[in-house]
Amino acid sequence: MELKNAAARMQALAREILHHDYRYYILNSPVISDSEYDRLMRELKELEEKFPELKSPESPTQRVGGAVSEKFARVSHPQPVLSLGNAFSPEELVAWYERILKLSAEVRTSSFVMEPKIDGLTVILHYADGVFQLGATRGDGTQGEDITPNLRTVRSLPLRIPADPKHAGALPRRLVVRGEAFFPVAEFEKLNARLAQHGEKTYVNPRNAASGALRQLDSRLTADRPIDLLCYSVMVWDGDGAPQTQWETLAALKGLGFPVPVMAERAESIDGVIRFCKVFESKRDSFPFETDGMVVKLDNLRLAAELGYAGKDPRGAIAYKFASREVSTTLTAIGVNVGRTGVLTPYAVLEPVSIGGVTVSRATLHNFDFIQERDIRLGDRVMLKRAGDVIPYVIGPVADVRTGREKRYEPPAKCPSCQEPVRRAEGEVAYYCINSGCPDQLVRNLEHFASRSAMDIEGLGIKIVEQLAQSGLVKDLADVYDLTLKDLLGLEGFKEKKAQNLLDSIAASKRQTLPRLLTGIGIPGVGEVMAADLAAEFGNLDALKDASRERLQQIEGVGPNIGEAIVDWFSRKPNRRLLDRLRRHGIWPELARKEALPGSNPLAGKIFVITGTLQKYSREQAKSSIELLGGKTTDSVSKKTDYLVVGADPGAKLQKAGSLGVTILDEPAFEKMISSGGKPG
Repeated sequence: MELKNAAARMQALAREILHHDYRYYILNSPVISDSEYDRLMRELKELEEKFPELKSPESPTQRVGGAVSEKFARVSHPQPVLSLGNAFSPEELVAWYERILKLSAEVRTSSFVMEPKIDGLTVILHYADGVFQLGATRGDGTQGEDITPNLRTVRSLPLRIPADPKHAGALPRRLVVRGEAFFPVAEFEKLNARLAQHGEKTYVNPRNAASGALRQLDSRLTADRPIDLLCYSVMVWDGDGAPQTQWETLAALKGLGFPVPVMAERAESIDGVIRFCKVFESKRDSFPFETDGMVVKLDNLRLAAELGYAGKDPRGAIAYKFASREVSTTLTAIGVNVGRTGVLTPYAVLEPVSIGGVTVSRATLHNFDFIQERDIRLGDRVMLKRAGDVIPYVIGPVADVRTGREKRYEPPAKCPSCQEPVRRAEGEVAYYCINSGCPDQLVRNLEHFASRSAMDIEGLGIKIVEQLAQSGLVKDLADVYDLTLKDLLGLEGFKEKKAQNLLDSIAASKRQTLPRLLTGIGIPGVGEVMAADLAAEFGNLDALKDASRERLQQIEGVGPNIGEAIVDWFSRKPNRRLLDRLRRHGIWPELARKEALPGSNPLAGKIFVITGTLQKYSREQAKSSIELLGGKTTDSVSKKTDYLVVGADPGAKLQKAGSLGVTILDEPAFEKMISSGGKPG
């Protein structure tokens, strides 16, 4: 390659890498895979080695990725926080070993430590006299962002060390520890499922979820995310007893109360390193975090420091990258699923491709905004990723190989199931079908309608719901009340006693309260708490169904989007027909007069949270008892919480309530309050 062409290519690579750094570290929204990023960086390094006169001090190879956000105060690190060079094969591990062996024969006598390369957010933790003082992101390697309040919410981070008093003698006056904050894979999948169900924007991967949570300006938002932490190195140890090897470092950190990687191993030779790395790779799906490799370190910390750096990479350690779980294939179509609440979720239809030993032809596309932001087009070659048993997801398009025949995708204007118009509130990610009679929503809607928090129809579980829908006996929620003994006996698995029990439970549900009915019919944005508020405000469905957006927004918690969703739901003809049929079946509950009279709600304005297992009440019964007396229930403890009702095996909510001064009620005290009409026991 000529010098002129090399210069142009290096400039183009630098611009592209910096663009992807910005999307990855600042926007938390990558559009290419890690392996493709590694390929770009590797090509730039090779060109810089071939044409050293063209290497620039501003090159991405000369700095750690990740600018410092202006939203946070800047923190200077006590020493550079560097990333590692990569080895992509056993042969490259051997080549690394031979390079450092040429620099020091002492390498031959040093052991090695292997630790999992955690795909998370690097954090730097400062302690003074055993007390956590400051936490920062890696940032640009020299300065990071001060995220101390957010890190304090991470439960695995010790706020005071040592955790065990027997280690107090080795306590350094000042300690700076490096670690990785991450989102456990299982929790990441739960979070994305929950966000998708509520029509909120999902995260591309666990690393972005962790970064997004820890870089919130409100630490309460961070506290709601299950961030975990693993620590693996000491940057500053001011005092006696500093560890001299990496293996001793992990032991010292563990002794002080820091979480460390339990799957770390030590090897006496490079052959042992390679064997261990292969074993780790075969077990990668068993790790609780996402990982794409192992970090191999010289155990002798003095020797590692003396070897110095090659560019920005420490010579005494290297990252061994596992075989990629990312492949490319062609996007042939985009399908749309309709969820219980009417949220439309796109998915990718792909040319079949093998990934991680499994052939896949469909993958997650997150939401319609994701498609637009990454400019994913029909016919595109797309990058696909699969981690463990998680459903594969599309990372983004390979734009460089486009032919011009690809077509831009437009979100549907009508529901693909029922052809009713699709609604999207301003500022929301989700598109909704708000037709309660939509066939694709029916099974999930009916299961929710019959659930314990709604109409509580015992015996109407998911399997029977599917039978009723598939048989055509139930086409909307009101059809449940038309079922006869003959209908049920015609279904597989039903005998007379089982059928009669279900019919009795259906009949009993007609006496359920207005809040439960509002919860059950599935208005977007209306859960149990909102349903109780609407019932208390309007008293009956006649008043609620004719309420204006302006009137609804006078209620606390009802913003423009929820107000519009409620009005739209009641304006739809299929939903109006459903309400008319429910009324004809006698299902038209109103608040009892005593509930609506002034002074008859002794718990009005009081907010309750329930934790643990109650003996005399189910969770739903306890909530109903509170709401009947005018109180509200929420899922999380905050400064606004008045009472925490505590049953057996309470969780972390009990500790948080104690720190906030929330009144604690055990079950006898709660029962006394309820039985006395709301008076504290």
